[in-house]
Amino acid sequence: MSTLAQTWTYSLVSVLIISLISFIGIVGLSIKIHKLKQIVLFLVSFSAGALLGDVFIHLLPELVEEYGFGLNMSLYVLSGIVFFFIVEKFIHWHHCHIEPSKDHPHPFALMNLLGDAVHNFIDGLIIAGSYLTSMPVGIATTTAVILHEIPTEIGDFGVLLHGGFSKNKALVMNFLSAITAILGAIVALLLSAYIPNLNKFLIPFTIGVFVYIAGSDLIPELHKEVNAHKSFIQLVTFVLGIVVMVLLLGIE
Repeated sequence: MSTLAQTWTYSLVSVLIISLISFIGIVGLSIKIHKLKQIVLFLVSFSAGALLGDVFIHLLPELVEEYGFGLNMSLYVLSGIVFFFIVEKFIHWHHCHIEPSKDHPHPFALMNLLGDAVHNFIDGLIIAGSYLTSMPVGIATTTAVILHEIPTEIGDFGVLLHGGFSKNKALVMNFLSAITAILGAIVALLLSAYIPNLNKFLIPFTIGVFVYIAGSDLIPELHKEVNAHKSFIQLVTFVLGIVVMVLLLGIE
């Protein structure tokens, strides 16, 4: 199999797996809410460690080695941070004071779906861009995204239920927003044939996105837990996320 064919295959299989993770939300239905919150919080800490580990162990070293790191790279990193700031602002701007129901889904749930679709589209771009860099970097980034998507999809499923969607409709809509990752991967792979050094933008953009998600979304959630024992477990799982990224160096 040629390198190009491998890149397409690995990229599409990876984003398909990530899209199927959207169905993990249904697992939450069989777990009591207080236990689910504890599990998700530990998954969040694991995810935060993995995202930051991918940035500083895989993506940043690869970027510096391949392209160096000047002002343009700093601006590309910041563009990823600014982009996700805008996406999240757009979601949180929308509110509604009518009680959510199956006949009146809450606009926040709809905005969450839209934001999730954009998020997953970017995930697709990021994963394909990582595979265009190298297979090991692609695998590491896919792993980090998967670890992030598991708690995210459980949370998204809960938001849709709270917003008035039925269980079946929530699952279907969550999956439809997830498959935009496939579209993102295809767009990145097609653009790479026409835009030389596309990864010169995609990789620093990915770094910015991952740093923003870990620092703005995940770590603040962890600080809401003040129990010493649970906080220690969070620290352990956070470090484990980093360790996973270190272990993935073994495939390079």
